[in-house]
Amino acid sequence: MENNLPVNIREYQELAKKALPKMHYDYINGGAEDEHTLRDNIAAYGRILLRPRVLVDVSNIDMSTNLLGYDMPSPIIVAPTGSHKLANPEGEVATARAAASCNTLMVLSFSASCKIEEVASSCNAIRFYQLYVFKNRDISATLVRRAESHGFKAIVLTVDTPMLGRREADIRNKMVAPANANLEGLMPIDDLDTADGSKLEKYARDTLDPSLSWKDVEWLKSITSLPILLKGIVTAEDARKAVEAGAAGIIVSNHGARQLDYAPATISALEEVVKAVAGAVPVLVDGGVRRGTDVLKALALGARAVMVGRPVLYGLAARGQAGAKHVIEMLNRELELAMALCGCRSVAEITRDRVQTEGDRFRSLL
Repeated sequence: MENNLPVNIREYQELAKKALPKMHYDYINGGAEDEHTLRDNIAAYGRILLRPRVLVDVSNIDMSTNLLGYDMPSPIIVAPTGSHKLANPEGEVATARAAASCNTLMVLSFSASCKIEEVASSCNAIRFYQLYVFKNRDISATLVRRAESHGFKAIVLTVDTPMLGRREADIRNKMVAPANANLEGLMPIDDLDTADGSKLEKYARDTLDPSLSWKDVEWLKSITSLPILLKGIVTAEDARKAVEAGAAGIIVSNHGARQLDYAPATISALEEVVKAVAGAVPVLVDGGVRRGTDVLKALALGARAVMVGRPVLYGLAARGQAGAKHVIEMLNRELELAMALCGCRSVAEITRDRVQTEGDRFRSLL
């Protein structure tokens, strides 16, 4: 097997599909309703062209960057995705070790199937913690305190999920919500067997707070000294509000296209958000990244870092910790090559003039 490793993310996806039960593969891979945004998250990258510069000495490529004061060897980080034990029995511990072995920052999902404490003690690394706000604020506050006390360096507040999106594959498959290990003792986590359709939907309806609003960002700031990044912003209006609310960073995200179908592809929304923020805080992006060239495109359009979700799960499902590590390494190698071939010796040299978007092509015709 080692001699016959997958050579790209697509091949890992095929292996994951073979390795997993249909219900679990559909849960990882699926999106909301017609899955238009799910397809467009990937397709929109294909509509952006690169503008390579040649005859540049690219014998030394430096991919390092800095996020909230933390130095990183690469701008590729692991996005928060739930229920890693569906992909591999070792779950988030395997993912955390894979990320740590690449010196990559990982965001641990609120819906993790391993405990905060387990992940924290599994290896040394910089990690952020992703949070949902529950109807019962005490549960969210307890989780923040646990993450803080176990060395997590920032809170990533997901703001696009006052209700769960309609994921029809999960409804069809009667997908059962995997037990959220971090909620043990905080709320009942076993009484999900009464619902018709997707049991995830019932769980979300019972727990997520549809009254979530900007005042909750204030509340979160009042209970933690950690920097707070807001994940799930796709418009200039909300980006400006996030800066006013004191967010330390913004993550342009449509929840992997699992929430609102026909929301914009994240790479299409990125530049609007970057312009609105005007350098006040770092902007990150997730959704649809399958190649190093995708990362380069996102950086050229103003992203400080790029978050990768499903590809890491494909690697985890196919080959466990080694697969997750290989996926991160592959994307890093692809980015390094793309930078060299575009004549960019450092992340700072990946400027806006290295890409041509659909809008650029349209404007050039006017």
